[in-house]
Amino acid sequence: MPILIAPINQELTVKRVSGNDKERKHLESLGIVPGRTITILKATNNGVIVLINDMRLAIDRNVAMSIVVAA
Repeated sequence: MPILIAPINQELTVKRVSGNDKERKHLESLGIVPGRTITILKATNNGVIVLINDMRLAIDRNVAMSIVVAA
């Protein structure tokens, strides 16, 4: 499921990261890669705030649409 509609405060596994090369490389540098566990802390109309590696990240809605996760 896209990260934008995933449940909040539940550990999720990143299954796929799509988008252009620049977006994928940026997300990879932040640790958002397939197989990584993340938790969505908050979802808004503008994007999501996630917890990954004890770090909180705000991800823009357009970029978040390229992240697919599973419970």
